[in-house]
Amino acid sequence: MADRKNNPRNPGSELFKRLTRLFSGPIVNRRVQMYRQQRRRDLDKYKFQFKSTSGLQFKKSTYNPFDVMQTSQISNQNRAERYMDFDQMEYTPEIASSLDIYADEMTTNTHLQPMLRIECQNEEIKTILTSLYNNVLNINFNLFGWSRTMCKYGDFFLYLDIDEEDGIKNVIGLPPQEIERMEGEDPTNPNYVQFQWNSGGMTFENWQVAHFRILGNDKYSPYGTSVLEPARRIWRQLVLLEDAMMAYRVVRSPERRVFYIDVGNIAPQDVEQYMQRVMTQMKRNQIVDAQTGRVDLRYNPLSVEEDYFMPVRGDSSSKIESLPGGTFTGDIDDVKYLRDKLFSALKVPQSYLSRGEGADEDKSTLAQKDIRFARTIQRLQRSVLSEIEKVGIIHLYTIGFRGDDLVSFTLSLNNPSKIAELQELEHWRTKFDVAASATEGFFSNRWISQKVFGLTDDEIVRMQREQFYDRKLQAQLELAGDAASGGGGDAGFDSDGDDMADDDDFDLEDLADDTEADNAEADNADTDEDETLLAVPPARRDSEPSIGELTTTPRSKGKKYKKRGKGGHKAAARRSSYHAHGGRSYAKNTTTNTFHGIKDLSGLANGVFESQDTNYSEDETKIFEATNELKRFAQSLELRDVEKNNEGEAQ
Repeated sequence: MADRKNNPRNPGSELFKRLTRLFSGPIVNRRVQMYRQQRRRDLDKYKFQFKSTSGLQFKKSTYNPFDVMQTSQISNQNRAERYMDFDQMEYTPEIASSLDIYADEMTTNTHLQPMLRIECQNEEIKTILTSLYNNVLNINFNLFGWSRTMCKYGDFFLYLDIDEEDGIKNVIGLPPQEIERMEGEDPTNPNYVQFQWNSGGMTFENWQVAHFRILGNDKYSPYGTSVLEPARRIWRQLVLLEDAMMAYRVVRSPERRVFYIDVGNIAPQDVEQYMQRVMTQMKRNQIVDAQTGRVDLRYNPLSVEEDYFMPVRGDSSSKIESLPGGTFTGDIDDVKYLRDKLFSALKVPQSYLSRGEGADEDKSTLAQKDIRFARTIQRLQRSVLSEIEKVGIIHLYTIGFRGDDLVSFTLSLNNPSKIAELQELEHWRTKFDVAASATEGFFSNRWISQKVFGLTDDEIVRMQREQFYDRKLQAQLELAGDAASGGGGDAGFDSDGDDMADDDDFDLEDLADDTEADNAEADNADTDEDETLLAVPPARRDSEPSIGELTTTPRSKGKKYKKRGKGGHKAAARRSSYHAHGGRSYAKNTTTNTFHGIKDLSGLANGVFESQDTNYSEDETKIFEATNELKRFAQSLELRDVEKNNEGEAQ
């Protein structure tokens, strides 16, 4: 690398240390006003003291330094066993389909709704993040696999390849079985986290690895919990039962035969030998080896070993009878019971996975299950979004952004359930109907806003401001339409109304007073202008003072000033001001009025440039101005000294 000071792969570089310090604590440190400044030693004296309700301090009777190591080994062993179970569970078709359904619902997208939505007021940051997620991470293609692995194991580790100039330029997936998350290594900082790759023999910092994990269950902390974890025990029982059912059907389903062999007058001690010879003859066939030509006796698969041979004497002759097979081959109620429990543990509606019993449900029941399943998907989406935001923060910090810019954006994924959206819209429609009917009685608008919609006082005031602007805009649109139909072309509306609506200092009463005052002034001005035009015909005023001549005005109270330009046309200027206030100046067919924001967008034609300059240009400008003032002051002092020296020499 050209610059070793900013090389993120060098542990001694400044960028490496800054990123480690940043992700070992809060992203943005905010000042909190306290009543009294606490000393550090006063806060640290209770650091390692834990007391019970009776006031006794908790102490260990014995201390073993290998306890932590033993606990870690046991935890890793249990984690490896869980991962092996998850790998085996994926061979079950229902479970594999469940993982696919989870990943599909988490990464749903259409042409109208992209998979990942970025909301940010800073267009530069939004453009940079869009390029990161779409071009570098390739979210549209890779997020499905990341989400599926996270749902399967509960954890997914992603290595971030960071460049000091371009930020994150590549990501590499790491095997979850070989990555160990290490917390509590620094006793002074509980937020310090490292990742160790056991087989690779490498240790990564927190900002070098994105750890996707499903939290909510502290049993396997600091690792996540798989969605398959509740189904592990049920899956074992189901597999054992299915294997037993298969063995029963293979062994007991075929019919058995009973051979009754007449032994005649054979001595009792020779019956067994005789029966064995008969059994051998019936179960063996002569087979000729094609290579050697030898003839030998081999096992005949057509014969069944479990056939029964019974010796008989007397009047009974040799005969063969058939015994029926197993009678419980069609009874699978126990299998269905465990399969239903498996579906309950997976939290996936049975209609999504099977077409048998329990799959044919009515629309209302299926709709409610879809909404419930969508909530589970949204919880998993939040786990994914937290790490994706972390990746964005690391990228922004590397290329030079600081402070609140690092957390100035929000990410969101699509709602997997359209039924949930329709239900929410129906809920809001009911609220609107209730509010419309309640205002007809004795309830005020403020009461309806607070009780029905749950709005705060600030939100209510903002709503009133926006309603005032909407009515004003509608009136101006009507005036513009009337003027256009009547031949007028200068009527219109103010395109900057959004700024007025978004201004927090906007006040209805003040605006009403200002509007009345402006209207009164406009009427007086028009009246004065009309009277002047009627009384005095237009003529050239030769008595006007020339530019640079001292003169007075009726409002100058006798004070004289130099005239700098031509005066007059007060009424016309006032009328132009009124037209601008009324929005008429924005109704002209110009490029700026037709295409709002074209001045801001024209600069994007040259592309977006990322620089490593600091974002605190305002502070730097103040520093430069102060420095220039000091330089000018020093130069003035030097010039004064030179002038004094010259005067002394002249004397």
